[in-house]
Amino acid sequence: MTATHGQPPAPPARRADARLNRERLVAAAREVFAAAGPEASLNEVARRAGVGPGTLYRHFPNRSALLAAVLRERIETLCELAGTLRAAHSADEALAAWLRAFLDHARDSQGLGGALLVEEPDALGIDCHRLILDTADALLTEAQRHGTARPGLTADDLVHLVVGIALSTARGQDTEQPGRLLTLVLDAVHVSP
Repeated sequence: MTATHGQPPAPPARRADARLNRERLVAAAREVFAAAGPEASLNEVARRAGVGPGTLYRHFPNRSALLAAVLRERIETLCELAGTLRAAHSADEALAAWLRAFLDHARDSQGLGGALLVEEPDALGIDCHRLILDTADALLTEAQRHGTARPGLTADDLVHLVVGIALSTARGQDTEQPGRLLTLVLDAVHVSP
């Protein structure tokens, strides 16, 4: 390949294929782990991604690496959602919507996070708790600045409350209970300006 007009040559098509295979594997793993848990068949992940097991293992040498990729993507998506919510809603609405999304994430990711922590606690390569805490802090601080969130409340308080709801309702049969409990938390957080 040659460069044209001073631009570097395009990367080989194989890199694009490898990137696409990796994305498909993570997407398939997200679905398979959601349906069958973190111990789900890696062969099923490869099958759903439309690749062979060898391709899966070239990208993810073990289950921990694949779990980490799925969990990291989920956390980054959750944290990026905050910016979208802040742009589209008032500060208190953005905080409430993000806390609902965080509760869903915490409930859906319990098995992944637990399995990963047991197998390889540093596999994510990012401080998940710090990312989530920083995101919650930015949203809460903005709501407090607008006078719609209780002063003195911290992001750490909110994160612990939401995680507590997720953990305490994990095995419950009442699918509406997590939302009701979060509504109680949001009522306690919100103050009228």
